[in-house]
Amino acid sequence: MRKPSPDGVWAKEAVVRTPGDRHPTLRAFAIILAIVAIVMVFQLYATLVVVSALLQIAFFLAIAYFLFLLWRGRRSEIALWPARAQWAFYLAILIVITNLAVYFGARLFGAHRLNINGLSGVAWLLVFPICGYAIWRIWREQHTYL
Repeated sequence: MRKPSPDGVWAKEAVVRTPGDRHPTLRAFAIILAIVAIVMVFQLYATLVVVSALLQIAFFLAIAYFLFLLWRGRRSEIALWPARAQWAFYLAILIVITNLAVYFGARLFGAHRLNINGLSGVAWLLVFPICGYAIWRIWREQHTYL
């Protein structure tokens, strides 16, 4: 950016760049490698497992909180819907939350891992688009003004 100097002559500002400014991706990879090196040198594998579990719990709670905020903002509007639409809408959301809770609960608190592979994995994954379609269809049906 150009600024007038005290004597009235226009001059350019000097742009100072550090090596980290030129290569932000390289800097990010260096930070990741430093964290990996610290974990390996100090043998913090158990700590890494605990941090992973806490992040999984936080992710699940963030999803639940986001859905709660969506519901809270629209609950007066949803209360005006027919009972069938309300039941279907809330049950679809409940099924999605239960599906995620079973997955995260089995991973964090279960004695054995939940194996989501093969046909059971396909069934587990199909719950999300089916419930998403149900939620979208009910929402669209209740917001069609013809």
